[in-house]
Amino acid sequence: MENTKTNNHAWLDLIITLFGLSVVSYFYYGKRFLALSGVCLGVSCAAELISLKLMHRKFTAYDFYFAVDALIISLMLPAVFSMKIAAAACIFAVVAAKNIFGGRDNMIFSPSAAAYVFLLTSWKDSLLKFPAPNTKYEIGEKVSELVNSESHNFNMEGRTDISDFDLMLGNFSGASGTVVIFLLIVSAAVLILRQDISAGAFFGTVIGTVLMAFIIPAADNAAVSAKYSICMNMTLFSAIYIVSDKRTAPERNFYAFFYGFFTAVISYILIITTALENAIVIVAVLAAPAALGIRNLEDKIRLAGENDIENIPASDGEGAESLE
Repeated sequence: MENTKTNNHAWLDLIITLFGLSVVSYFYYGKRFLALSGVCLGVSCAAELISLKLMHRKFTAYDFYFAVDALIISLMLPAVFSMKIAAAACIFAVVAAKNIFGGRDNMIFSPSAAAYVFLLTSWKDSLLKFPAPNTKYEIGEKVSELVNSESHNFNMEGRTDISDFDLMLGNFSGASGTVVIFLLIVSAAVLILRQDISAGAFFGTVIGTVLMAFIIPAADNAAVSAKYSICMNMTLFSAIYIVSDKRTAPERNFYAFFYGFFTAVISYILIITTALENAIVIVAVLAAPAALGIRNLEDKIRLAGENDIENIPASDGEGAESLE
């Protein structure tokens, strides 16, 4: 049985950390980002309510996860991304990626990750071009100049010129909410301590990435390779909010660790061999059936253990009471 806190209250902790990332995104990109975030939240809320009504289900506290997914999507997008396309992505996340595949009772994919892959299939060029940090556009203002992300530059050249200070504060080109490394580290610590995300999946992802960076360095120096491999390509952000999502990750930390580890290894190999930007999001979607299989195996092991306990014969009344 899932932890009650996971079902009913974890969404609130997640929203708080995502709100912190949104504040920084507003600081760097202004009202345009707030409008994008508001569209994602509003459309996701409407899609959730309509979906539940059509499925004859009541809205519960657990369903507030729509806000978590909406904020994740908005933070993975360029701050000047088309609001109409963002709205389509949120509808896809709620209706197709979540509710059609079982909804809250049997979720297969991370809705936000599935929405991102959906956008990659048709709007890749718009999705992977970004305004420079501190470039603020008004709502409706025509965007004059976009640049490649720093992740793209690192994947292609194996190096980057950003300072550690700018790296920690997210002062470099990329999806607004995925580059604020200091705040992401704080968010990870808080969410793990409060058991809102899978600690096993998170540490498996981080350790797998670092290990691969030392075995096959993407830069001249293995330590530098490890640092940027964690900070670029949405790796740290995805390790927290996608791979470690308790709705989709294996329940036991032992299994979750290897799920995160192999997700990181495959993602790193794709980046090294193809320079595929943000590969971890794609791999997380592809690995979803494996995670589902592990969760089903965990359920069978748990049920088998419960049946074994029930079938243990009691030698006397006292023994029966102790079993109860």
